[in-house]
Parts: sequence; C-alpha cells; structure tokens
Amino acid sequence: MAATASTLRPDTSAEIPAGPADGYKMIAENVTVHYGDVCAVSDVSIKFHERSVTALIGPSGCGKTTFLRCLNRMHDMTGSARVEGRVSIDGTDLYGGDVDPIYHRRKVGMVFQKPNPFPTMSIYDNAVAGVRLNGVRDRGILDEIARDALEMAYLWDEVKDSLKRPAMELSGGQQQRLCIARALAIQPEVLLMDEPASALDPIATQKIEETITELKREYCIIIITHNMQQAVRCSDYTGFMYMGKLIEFGKTGRVFTQPRSELTSKYVKGQFG
Repeated sequence: MAATASTLRPDTSAEIPAGPADGYKMIAENVTVHYGDVCAVSDVSIKFHERSVTALIGPSGCGKTTFLRCLNRMHDMTGSARVEGRVSIDGTDLYGGDVDPIYHRRKVGMVFQKPNPFPTMSIYDNAVAGVRLNGVRDRGILDEIARDALEMAYLWDEVKDSLKRPAMELSGGQQQRLCIARALAIQPEVLLMDEPASALDPIATQKIEETITELKREYCIIIITHNMQQAVRCSDYTGFMYMGKLIEFGKTGRVFTQPRSELTSKYVKGQFG
C-alpha cells in the first residue's frame, strides 16, 4: 500500500505536551535508526507515562521492534546499527557518554516474543538468574526475591510447591510469566514486551494480559502487539507505526474510535496489515 507524505506526518501534538513534564517515565525524542545505509526508524518521538501501558501497533516490518530495542540499548550489540536522537529515563539521556549500558539494562527489563527460560535451570534458578549475575548470593535474600517476582508475575501459586522443577516443563504461558518474573526480579523501572502473547493459546494470553494490567500499577510498560483487541484491552496509550514512522499517538480509546490519520483508521479496521 502506498503512503503519501501527508499520511506519514505523525499526529501527536494534541496529546503529547512539548518539553519534559511530570508523569513521564521515559521519553524518546527524534529517534532514528539505520542498519548500514537502510533507515529502519525515522524521527520517532513518544513520551511514556509512569504506571501505564503503551501499545505499539503496525504491520510487520514497520519498525516497532527496532524502536523498542532502542529503549533498552540492545542495538549496542548490533555492529551495523546506528541510533540517533535521545532516549531518557527520569531525565537522564541513556545514550549519554557517561551512562553504563549494562546498568541501564537493569532499569529497563525486556520480555521477548517467545518464552525463553534458561533450559537447563529450574523455575527458582530462572527467577533469580539476573540478581545472581548482579552478585547476590545470600539464600534468604534470593528466596525473598524469587517469591516476590513470581507473585508479581502471578505465577507463585502455581509453582510454589515445585520450584526445583525444570522450567521447560511448564506450559508456554507459565514459561512466559516466568520470563516476566525473571525481568521483574532485577527491579526494573520500565518493562518492554515484544508481542508477549503471540505464541500462546487464548487462556494463556488472558493470563498474560491480566498480569500486564496488574503490573502497570507499579511500572511503565511498553508492549508491541499485532492483536488490536489486545491493545484495546491492555493499553492506556497507543502508537501506530508505518514504514518506520510514528503516524499517530494518543489515548487508546481515541486512537481506535476517532483516529486522526486515514492510515491509522484503515489499519485498526483491518483493511491492511
């Protein structure tokens, strides 16, 4: 589908005040990403509210995952990637020369599309893997962290009597919630989720959505989803991306019922994608 210059002009001004403001946890400003000579994301600016869920929607290949990885500095590990613009958390520029990317990744947790528990580890060892890497060895502290993280991921009651069981014996939905617990155990401030329920059945998907809804009481959560109903159910704000650009951003109810861009309207109605 061809897109005109007017349809690619992002409609965000009415719902994103200019300049830093209270209530925003993370701010992306004019983020552009190149892989060699290819521009994958172009001039994307979004302000992410504290204690909220923001959904990023758009067709496959539109730049959603590329943009999400900027928020966790994961492109540092891709030699051909070049990130321009500014990403800040609580006012600190995450790409500043004095910022330790490893320290930053502790503040911004990541849950991937497919559940990826460490296959040779138990449920317990998966839950505390990150904090062990950070030097925590006291068993009492680890026990407390494991329980807290599994409770926050709404998995504790299902596994509390079998923590030594191999993680790979869990169902797909349980494995994904274990990955959420593993991310939460290091006490991040922002949680990124790249299509966290796309590989799951409807019952497991419902559990993940319930978990996301509960977690937003404490966290700034940013999710990628191709499921329009899931975006409506889970998110407070929605950004629609197309061909590497942010086309529209605003409160989810407004974006889906009164989109300001014709391109957004066609996408949320399922006319392409």
